[in-house]
Amino acid sequence: MADEDVWDSIDRLHAWLDAHRAHGGREGLLLRVLKLSEEVGEVAQAVIGATSQNPRKGTSHTWDDVQSELCDVVITALVALRTLAPDAREVFTAHLAGVTERSLGPIEEGPTPGA
Repeated sequence: MADEDVWDSIDRLHAWLDAHRAHGGREGLLLRVLKLSEEVGEVAQAVIGATSQNPRKGTSHTWDDVQSELCDVVITALVALRTLAPDAREVFTAHLAGVTERSLGPIEEGPTPGA
């Protein structure tokens, strides 16, 4: 899926959620952001299940389940960001660039391949 398709999907999910929300305004925004906590909890539950850390349940999840739950966290976060910022794509891209530069240093311009 191309970057444009990801953001198109986020916009569509955002619109669908807005059309079906039970609460609007500030309360709706807060609930949408709190949804992240629920999703992160599901990641934790899947990790516990994949590593058999609950003796009562044994192995109840797989690492594929963990991957799926992590994807749900990312989608939920992007939809929450879209709720806060109509220009979520630009906000995210700029923030990612800043984190990348802080972590890895400035991108060095090298020779152009094939030049």
